[in-house]
Amino acid sequence: MADEWAGFGADLHLELRGQGLRAGLMDALREAVRTGRLAPGARLPSSRTLAADLGIARNTVADAYAELVAEGWLTARQGSGTRVARRAAPRRSGAASPTSPRTGRVRQRPAYSLVAGTPDLASFPRAEWIKASRRALTAAPHEAFGYGDPYGRVELRNALADYLARARGVYAEPGRIVICSGFVHGLTLIGTVLRQRKVRDVAVEAYGYAVHRERLGDTGLRLPALPFDALGSRTGELAAMKDVGAVLLTPAHQFPMGVALHPDRRTEIVDWARRSGGLVLEDDYDGEFRYDRQPIGALQGLDPDRVVYLGTASKALAPGLRIGWLVLPPGLADEVVAVKGPVDWATSTLDQLTLAEFLVSGAYDRHVRGMRLRYRRRRDQLVEALAERAPEITVSGIAAGMHAVLELPPGTETSVVQAAAWQGLLVEGLAQYRHPATPPTRDALVVGYGTPPDSAWSGTLDALCRVLP
Repeated sequence: MADEWAGFGADLHLELRGQGLRAGLMDALREAVRTGRLAPGARLPSSRTLAADLGIARNTVADAYAELVAEGWLTARQGSGTRVARRAAPRRSGAASPTSPRTGRVRQRPAYSLVAGTPDLASFPRAEWIKASRRALTAAPHEAFGYGDPYGRVELRNALADYLARARGVYAEPGRIVICSGFVHGLTLIGTVLRQRKVRDVAVEAYGYAVHRERLGDTGLRLPALPFDALGSRTGELAAMKDVGAVLLTPAHQFPMGVALHPDRRTEIVDWARRSGGLVLEDDYDGEFRYDRQPIGALQGLDPDRVVYLGTASKALAPGLRIGWLVLPPGLADEVVAVKGPVDWATSTLDQLTLAEFLVSGAYDRHVRGMRLRYRRRRDQLVEALAERAPEITVSGIAAGMHAVLELPPGTETSVVQAAAWQGLLVEGLAQYRHPATPPTRDALVVGYGTPPDSAWSGTLDALCRVLP
């Protein structure tokens, strides 16, 4: 039989077929969850209400609910009622995947996330940003509402030159700064210029973002791996890489390993660039967030003529702003702009003006200081929870940044990541970041403790500790 019922906030059609009321109800509810008609977290009607709507016994509904809770399709908590579970539902053999072309559906968002590289988006300074936006709009000249200068707004380039010199030790004349639409956009521009300069190879770190390697590879560059050890990337091996014309590094806080490049190797990499005529592409990954160490200035300050400094607002503010910047050696800015195009098609002029005002007013510094304290508390809570509940796990890479590396017993990384997924926790293993030419030597999780909002932080820590061996 078929009935319409409205306990879900919208009508839901259930088909109770002839294999028995209880079994039919369970199949109908599974199908509603599987197809997305019942979303994760959706509250179900009480057993009394649903029984009345369907014209069946209340015990039949209660028993069906209880079994679906045991199977993981539903959850039941005192005071919260019965709800659809927030993790991906189990699928019977032959059922379509949530990401299959047949359904066109995407995977459900996990309940918790510890993916590295994303700040706490709930902490975006909305009120201060609105104030800065109003001031910027009020002061903006009429031409600011036209197509943008491919170099970026001069107001933002001036503000960045002052801030980067003061906070990161970067030598940054406004005329050598080009605004771009985030780090990947800037990296793609540089990769294209290098290929036009007949560079064949750009060395990259043994561990890093795959998307960075992919974008450089899309420009036609080959990407040999630079080995890594306890002191950071082994820059001394560049001398033997004859076709390498540039190297991409995260020297202040290597991602994901969390090591600061040793001072001797910082000097070594600059010497290599001077001797070879190569370029160092410096990704100043989360360099503003430091906790247990003195600030480490940008590598670019050692030789502004051989180092390209790439920065972004994604970690300190939010990736959705899509604002990054390149601080370039003399002459290179014109080549980058030629690749970028005659006008700025990618980055909002109004957002650039707002960020400039945000920097000049001191709001950016205040926000970074506040987030530094917030992330430090998160890091300390993570370390304390692991010491209490998973004392065999070693934590590293935590002197700065927004992530930690959790060492796992050999051979357990894949199973831990899978177990986390069943807990509704999205977390990535170290293998996710390994260069294809780098042999696997360790099992670990890369835990981004900056990602969860405060409301989810306790639950996220609990889910993590439950899945650790």
